[in-house]
Amino acid sequence: MKASRLAVVGTAAAATAVLALSAPAFAHVSVQPEGAAAKGGYTVVNFKVPNERDNASTTQVEVNLPADHPLASVMPQPLDGWTVKVTRSKLDKPVTAHGEKINEAVTKVTWTADGKGIEPGFFQKFPLSIGALPEDTDTLVFKAIQTYSNKEVVRWIEPQKEGAEEPEHPAPTLALTAAAEGGHHGSAAAEDASHTEETAEHTDEAASATDSSDTTARVLGVVGILVGLAGVAYGVLAGRRRTNA
Repeated sequence: MKASRLAVVGTAAAATAVLALSAPAFAHVSVQPEGAAAKGGYTVVNFKVPNERDNASTTQVEVNLPADHPLASVMPQPLDGWTVKVTRSKLDKPVTAHGEKINEAVTKVTWTADGKGIEPGFFQKFPLSIGALPEDTDTLVFKAIQTYSNKEVVRWIEPQKEGAEEPEHPAPTLALTAAAEGGHHGSAAAEDASHTEETAEHTDEAASATDSSDTTARVLGVVGILVGLAGVAYGVLAGRRRTNA
C-alpha cells in the first residue's frame, strides 16, 4: 500500500512539474502559417494570442512587421468583435515586387476589441495574408504588443538567439521554407483553385467518356433486340412452312 501511494504521489508530482514547465510555452504569442510559408510566395499567417491573466481581458493586439524585410502585400481578414487598423509607412529602402518599385509598405497592424476582447481562459487567432515572402532569410520576426483591460502591457519583442534559452517574452517568429520549384509562387488558394479546375476537367472528360460508352451500349442493345426479334420471326415462318408442307 505504501509503495502504491508513493507511486501515485510521484506520478502526480511529475505531471505537475511537466505542466508547470510547459505552461509558459503555450502562453506565448506565436505565429503559424496556414500551410507552407515558401520563400518568394504568399501565405496566410495566424497570430495566436492567449490570455495570460485571470482578472483581465486582452483588449488590443499590435503586430509590427519586420522592417528589415518589408512585405509589399499585407491584408487583414475581418474579425468579429475587433476593429483592425493598418498602418503604412515610407520605407527607408524601396523594394521591388512584380517588377514595380514600392516606396511604402504596411509596418503595423493593430486589432482593438469592440467588446470584452479575449477573456481569461481563452485565446484568439488574428489572420493576415502576407507576401511576397523574402528569399534571403530563413525567418521573419514580428514584434507584438498585448494590452489588457487593466492597462497592463506585455511586449513580445525579444528575439530568440541561437543556442540560448528562450527569452521571457519571445517575439513571434515565422519559419520560411524553400522556394517552390519552377518559380511558382502562387498562394495556397490559387493552387487549390487550379487543382479544382484541373479536377473538373478530368471529371468532364470522364463523364464524356462514360456518356459515349453508355450510348454505344444502348445502340448495341437495340441492335441485339432487333436481331433477336428477326430470328424469332424467321423461326415462326419456317415452322408454318413445314406444317403446310
